[in-house]
Amino acid sequence: MVLVEGFEIRPFKSSDIDQVVQINLACLPEHYDQSFFFELYYRFPKTFLVATVHDEAVGYIMCRMEHGFSEMRRFNLIKKGHIVSIAVLSEYRRNGLGKALVAKALEGMEEYSVGECYLEVRVSNKPAINLYKKFGFTVVRRIGSYYKDGEDAFVMARGTPS
Repeated sequence: MVLVEGFEIRPFKSSDIDQVVQINLACLPEHYDQSFFFELYYRFPKTFLVATVHDEAVGYIMCRMEHGFSEMRRFNLIKKGHIVSIAVLSEYRRNGLGKALVAKALEGMEEYSVGECYLEVRVSNKPAINLYKKFGFTVVRRIGSYYKDGEDAFVMARGTPS
């Protein structure tokens, strides 16, 4: 682990794409092509953020806004924020970067006027689950074999991100 004092959370820039793709490849088994990253960047720039250390991207979070059924109040149609992907390079974890990324993304969601936000997380990813609980997310359901490797996911949600 690299101890980090002066990291920055800032909006994604198109020049970050190569570093963000490399972070995604290094940290997650779910890989996205560049067009998916750019689609979320162009549509929802307030919630596509990078964590940098000495001007180098070491983590990111990207979200999208959706209209659909509430994850928390059955049969209610709402506008909701979806945390699509978050990753921090392993050597920079446990320094508060993930927490800072989530906090800033939730602030960005406020500007999109969502009624709630949600995410999917591997049932085995206890550190991430505990982080999301600190932000008021609760497990609302389990999706069997959600990930390509067959692992289940928890859907976690919370009310208005303010």
